[in-house]
Amino acid sequence: MPRTSGSPRPARGSRGDPYGIGVVGPFLAPLLSLVGLLVVAVVTAFALTGQVPFLGSPGGGGGGGNAAPGRTPSPSAPPDVNPAIQIPGSLVYVKAGNIWIQSGNVARQLTNTGRDSQPTWSPDGSWVYFIETRETKGKFPEDGIVKNYDLQYPILTRVHPDGSGRQAVLSGLYKTGPGNIYTWFWFILDPAVSPDGTQLAVVSDGPDPTRSDVVLQFIDLGTKQLTNPELPENPPLGQQDPAWRPDGSSILYVLNARNGNAGAPAIWQYNLTTKKTTPFTTAGYTGPAWSPDGRYVAAVRTTSLGTDVVVLNAKGAQVARVTTDGQSWGPTWSPDGTQLAFLRLSGVTVDLQLATLQRAANGDVSVVKIDPLTTFSGLDGNSRPAWWGPALPPAVSPSPAASPAASPAESPSPS
Repeated sequence: MPRTSGSPRPARGSRGDPYGIGVVGPFLAPLLSLVGLLVVAVVTAFALTGQVPFLGSPGGGGGGGNAAPGRTPSPSAPPDVNPAIQIPGSLVYVKAGNIWIQSGNVARQLTNTGRDSQPTWSPDGSWVYFIETRETKGKFPEDGIVKNYDLQYPILTRVHPDGSGRQAVLSGLYKTGPGNIYTWFWFILDPAVSPDGTQLAVVSDGPDPTRSDVVLQFIDLGTKQLTNPELPENPPLGQQDPAWRPDGSSILYVLNARNGNAGAPAIWQYNLTTKKTTPFTTAGYTGPAWSPDGRYVAAVRTTSLGTDVVVLNAKGAQVARVTTDGQSWGPTWSPDGTQLAFLRLSGVTVDLQLATLQRAANGDVSVVKIDPLTTFSGLDGNSRPAWWGPALPPAVSPSPAASPAASPAESPSPS
């Protein structure tokens, strides 16, 4: 829903916090209420609506886990990868604002600005798209008074996986007023490249942040133009977490909502042919990620115990709970669809875990094992990993005849 005022959002808002609730960092805890948000003090984008909160800084600091008291991971040290695990393809993740690529059991640094986050692959593996955050001074009128601001604004950026060809694709810096004398910014979050590589889905309040909430939009990579499909929302909570179906026919996203003071986000589906939206899950699910064959969706389930990684079928019914620790999030599928890499909080440091799955002919999914991919590395919790590689047919085990798939119950209705 367009804003009715020309005033910007409060200056305390940051690149990952469109509504001025807090800043982004690497601590995970369940989102239960506004009181809970005040306890943890800082949160990720759209935290008020159900996204998991993080404590700390984007630099990935903080200690914990099995480390001695007072020990913290070094932001400058490479991630401590598990030498026993060979990663097929290439997995990208973020530490201290820098992107790393792991192949096999070797991680190498891709960027070195200390300002990069939210990496994702192009379908052909030729580009890594991500968000760079820059700082500048700005001024903008609010209630008729021009005020000065320290701004952190996003640049949608891409780079080849060998580190060459870094390009700024689209800036969120916003100029307006007579002679463009006023400077503000609009958000660019959660980039996801379409299967045909021609456009990106993002969540943004651009190109005019005074007239839009942070909602699902599309960026044409040829023209660099934003298109807003104007999907139903619960103003001003917006949307987040776009995920393309592998065949490009539809896209999943999170519709943010509240149940009293508690967040009640749910995953919805937008059909690009019919232009219709339908609920995909009940309330309490975020972070969807399609399996390479389109049969499953990994997601994050928020309960009173925390956040856990789950697997849903293509109709949105939960078929497996991958974790039960209440401290896991950010799943991404392996190229063959038999494994999930995800982030987990250990103490107050964030690391990657690898779940090996068994998929049965009747659609059931079970967890074979979970191994640590990194140890005490202090990864950035606001950037989910992304995995690319040649797609392979998933292994399927024999099983009894499939039972009827459950359909999602009613989700919060957008206003």
